[in-house]
Amino acid sequence: MQTLNTLITDAKNFDTPSAAVAEVQRVLQICNACRYCEGFCATFQSMTRRLEFNIADVHFMSNLCHNCGACLHACQYAPPNEFGVNIPQSMAKVRLETYQTYAWPKQLGSIYQKNGLALTMLTSIAIILFLLSLQTSSTGLFNTNTDANFYAIFPHNSMAMIFGSVFLLVVLALTIGVRGFWQQVSNDPMMLGAAKNATHDVLTLKNLGGGHQQGCNEADDAFSLWRRRFHHMTFYGFLLCFAATSVATLFHYLLGWQAPYSYTSLPVILGTVGGLGLIVGPIGLLYLNLKRHPLHGDAAQKPMDIGFIASLLAISVSGLALLALRHTSFMGILLCVHLGFVMGFFLMMPYGKFAHGIFRSAALLKNAIEVKMGKSVSVGSD
Repeated sequence: MQTLNTLITDAKNFDTPSAAVAEVQRVLQICNACRYCEGFCATFQSMTRRLEFNIADVHFMSNLCHNCGACLHACQYAPPNEFGVNIPQSMAKVRLETYQTYAWPKQLGSIYQKNGLALTMLTSIAIILFLLSLQTSSTGLFNTNTDANFYAIFPHNSMAMIFGSVFLLVVLALTIGVRGFWQQVSNDPMMLGAAKNATHDVLTLKNLGGGHQQGCNEADDAFSLWRRRFHHMTFYGFLLCFAATSVATLFHYLLGWQAPYSYTSLPVILGTVGGLGLIVGPIGLLYLNLKRHPLHGDAAQKPMDIGFIASLLAISVSGLALLALRHTSFMGILLCVHLGFVMGFFLMMPYGKFAHGIFRSAALLKNAIEVKMGKSVSVGSD
């Protein structure tokens, strides 16, 4: 345990708030006096348990915010009012600071500022070109073996070792980051009931229901549940693809069943359904992202958002294309393309939009603990 603690990145100076944190502190004081949006979401409910908002509170509440936009359109003090209260935009800027503060290694935190579509795609393309060069030197660019055997091109043990190592590094980086965040924002005891409630909120995306569970606001003040639906398709599509890989691993090592697997096998079915979810969901999220009201979020983070969505789309499209054409001479090229996009996505996971799900889940857990404990209003909590 002590070894892990020594790896945790020191937080920024939590005695002096940044401009983004100071702005959230300002608007929360106004919101706490007004309380018109008190019942909208967990963010405002956590606000009512506080009279003052220290820097740790601001980071916690900013990650608890799901950026549904409902409070912006409901607020009488929103721009162009002179008070200029914009909770979604202010908290989005703090969330970026959270990702940068708790990134591990700390030097890579700056990637969040540059992690746009170009950086994400360039990373994947570089890996694709490297894999293509390996294939060309071994089996040739076009695969003449049409039995859909991926491991005839790249040996199974080599692929498992490379991707397994990267995956473990990603898990380590995210674990260290979120642990540092947790230690800064919470000193509450862990509670099983709270963990159960937080898991429910994560899996249902309850807080994307907006004000009174009517949905999010997109281009205007009209409510829509499509943001939640597209998030569900993306989230569960990703989990199904991960499950497909996990099941295939069990087939290989425990049962001795070697790939390729038939179209009716469990790994292929899980991967196909998940891949379809990772096409429909990200396309929908991209559409909503491009049409969204400019005051809903931080414009500087759009490249990071779009890069994340584009990476998911590239993985799903290349994966389904590989499945459909695995018995053709294009199988080898498509395998390199798919593996390149997957590896590029993995490398960016701790330093891109993916991290928001991890930090948001931690914030939901802290909120559930506070609710379970029946915390009342306090001054300078935590």
